[in-house]
Amino acid sequence: MEEKLLNVSSSPHVRDHSSTRTIMRDVVIALAPATLVGIYNFGVRALLVILTTCVTCVLSEYIWQRLMKQPVTTSDFSALLTGLLLALNLPATLPLWMCVIGGVFAIIIAKQLFGGLGQNFMNPALAGRCFLMLSFSGAMTSFAIAKGSAIWGGMQAIDGITSATPLMQVKEGGYYDLLKMFLGTTAGTIGETSTLALLIGAAYLLIRKVIDWKIPVIYILTFSAFDLIFQCATGTPAPLLQELCGGGLMLGAFFMATDYVTSPITPKGKVIFGIMLGLFTGLFRFFGESAEGVSFAIIICNLCVPLIERFTIPKAFGKEGEANG
Repeated sequence: MEEKLLNVSSSPHVRDHSSTRTIMRDVVIALAPATLVGIYNFGVRALLVILTTCVTCVLSEYIWQRLMKQPVTTSDFSALLTGLLLALNLPATLPLWMCVIGGVFAIIIAKQLFGGLGQNFMNPALAGRCFLMLSFSGAMTSFAIAKGSAIWGGMQAIDGITSATPLMQVKEGGYYDLLKMFLGTTAGTIGETSTLALLIGAAYLLIRKVIDWKIPVIYILTFSAFDLIFQCATGTPAPLLQELCGGGLMLGAFFMATDYVTSPITPKGKVIFGIMLGLFTGLFRFFGESAEGVSFAIIICNLCVPLIERFTIPKAFGKEGEANG
């Protein structure tokens, strides 16, 4: 009789078809609408930026892991996703050599030096964006929309009209068409302009149960409350819908604040994390020099995640638990 051996391992014993590869792949798919709108809106130049950051991130991870004699993990889509997210947070006019620097920083400095995927303490794509913002602020705040029809920007590679972002115009007391902001026919970074495209991708992630609704929804609600209180207290116009549709709030809320590695896993922690994101974004937008603030808000909250989880982890029953005091 053939003897069958059973493998015994520690808990948890969970069977699930999800893996790093499938999760990252789903996020890449969810970003496809915003990516296509960005390319259509800003032209071939946007495509070049996307290709540059994606190739740089994948090659950086491959070369580092080969040099360090580590298992090569470029096939899990995590490096590709980092490159795509970084590109969507950059203006289409950014020089390609700066895109390369941002990609290398995101993978080597913000990810691999801390042990690779699962060990990084902040979102690598946002780390790369903030590094570029601090190093090349002029180039990072030079936005343009390609010349074309009155509705879409066409496919011109370089010929463009330099313009302030809708949020900056609103911050300076101006008005911007809400419909254009919702559809994405405005100046800005490649992936932040179309709220519609981002919501389509967010719906895909929620339906696939890749992300939890708590962080993005609480983030948006907290920021909305901050906006309304700010308007009532100061009398300064800050139209809520324009603030929600402008800038990287939707991109950050659904695609970067929900990053598994750099966000809390406890239910209470997610609530606290979302509230902190909304408060910091409001502070940066309404009291800072910039009209944005999402990237720095997420990074600061990433740094607070270990502390948040320390105080929100459920207590076990037993001698040291809640049941026996």
